[in-house]
Amino acid sequence: MEALSCCIANSRSFLLGLLLLLASAVFFTEAETHHHDFVVQATPVKRLCKTHNTITVNGQYPGQLGSKQWRHPRSQSHQQSSIQCYHSLVIPCMHTCMLLQKNQPTHGIRQMRTGWADGPEFVTQCPIRPGGSYTYRFTIQGQEGTLWWHAHSSWLRATVYGALIIHPKPGSSYPFTKPKRETPILLGEWWDANPIDVVRQATRTGAAPNVSDAYTINGQPGDLYNCSSKDTVIVPIDSGETNLLRVINSGLNQELFFTVANHKFTVVAADASYTKPFTTSVIMLGPGQTTDVLITGDQTPARYYMAARAYQSAQGAPFDNTTTTAILEYKSAPCPAKKGVSTTPVFPSLPAFNDTATVTAFSKSFRSPGKVEVPTDIDESLFFTVGLGLNRCPPKFKSSQCQGIPGVFTTDYPAAPPVKFDYTGNVSRSLWQPVPGTKLYKLKYGSRVQVVVQGTSIFTAENHPIHLHGYDFYIIAEGFGNFNPSSDTSKFNLVDPPLRNTVAVPVNGWAVIRFVADNPGVWLMHCHLDVHITWGLAMAFLVENGVGALQSIEPPPADLPLC
Repeated sequence: MEALSCCIANSRSFLLGLLLLLASAVFFTEAETHHHDFVVQATPVKRLCKTHNTITVNGQYPGQLGSKQWRHPRSQSHQQSSIQCYHSLVIPCMHTCMLLQKNQPTHGIRQMRTGWADGPEFVTQCPIRPGGSYTYRFTIQGQEGTLWWHAHSSWLRATVYGALIIHPKPGSSYPFTKPKRETPILLGEWWDANPIDVVRQATRTGAAPNVSDAYTINGQPGDLYNCSSKDTVIVPIDSGETNLLRVINSGLNQELFFTVANHKFTVVAADASYTKPFTTSVIMLGPGQTTDVLITGDQTPARYYMAARAYQSAQGAPFDNTTTTAILEYKSAPCPAKKGVSTTPVFPSLPAFNDTATVTAFSKSFRSPGKVEVPTDIDESLFFTVGLGLNRCPPKFKSSQCQGIPGVFTTDYPAAPPVKFDYTGNVSRSLWQPVPGTKLYKLKYGSRVQVVVQGTSIFTAENHPIHLHGYDFYIIAEGFGNFNPSSDTSKFNLVDPPLRNTVAVPVNGWAVIRFVADNPGVWLMHCHLDVHITWGLAMAFLVENGVGALQSIEPPPADLPLC
């Protein structure tokens, strides 16, 4: 029997146990500390004609959509938050009951020296035990824009997520004309089943999990699904005004195209970093990525569909081929109840599900607003392959035999694949079996790091959204085929590359990122397609302390959960 797996640099790292990352969007002034309580609970949620007992935060699905927001700190000060999580869940399993353990942080917050609040289970903390609590204490500094929070345990983030928005500091402004209004747009996936049951069934069989039954916009599937039209999300706009859409792909396993009928977008930020503005009619986001776009009410007052559908780069792999919609509605549009007036929203043209050319053109349009300080004189030059593999499980294996690795980590993660091969060609089956491991790569504080992230064609090639906790990085180049250090270095943008926290590595291609290791701690790097995390597509960096307290990780808090 063979089980699908994922690997980085032919070394597989497993995430063990269950973890929950939580946060909330709160409004900050000067360097105050704000305290917030969060309860993870099961809540009845009806979608696609059926009601499911769904895991939520404070009874909301999705979580709070930015009605409370972080404020960028004033100069020379920071905004501090303490978030206390209460564990109150019991989740029914197939034949037994399991008490859910959890942890929590935020996606994209750098957590400078506060890795204890980053969240990944058995990476930066042990799960919160049933009946226990843990207070996450962290500081926001030097970040501004759209991020989000989500669960980081099994597939709980299918429903446990929300927007996290950091506004400019008081007295400061956006690097563009202030929009009339701002709207978070959270793209998600919905299973007409318990997502935890879906992934457990796949783990038991070794097969790929069932695909989602619907996509959602702010938690609602929209007009094209059964029993969904009355709750379709409406986004208002006035003629002549310019609004900001904060688009987040909070989907579990699917990269998504997003567009609005008859309207253009001006892209102004991504992953909480401003960009050089550019115009496009469609954007593509991998899970974990955010994109801020301006949209102007310059069309005939009417109702226009917003729509999202899959970008599916893995040939032959099953995927959810449905389309979710919301409605951009002009305030002066004809009233839907008025007789004789057609109020059917205008439907947009979406790219084909496999339109890699559109994805490539969009990705290559990103630039920083001006010249930036890209790390040079590299200290650590790393080459990681990312892709699928096949695990040969023992005959008559028990369900636990192919699901994890006992023991602690080592620091001998390879800087390059142990075996060189034609990564994007016809790979020999002898190389399809990944090597299990829980290995970390050690970095000295302040080291300048370059990572070539090389996709492979093992089993099937696809676009991988690779996310690094605790850091933003510059994407200095990307391309197709095998990375060639002799010729592809000429493509490096060392002037104004975009700053991101998640890079979409092209299908059968590569991307090059650079960063300075200035945040001590253990930081997870993983594919944000959660099915790939389940299969082991993850590793971690161990960044050593520097000199003095300000270059060292803070001591663990007294209430850090025990294993």
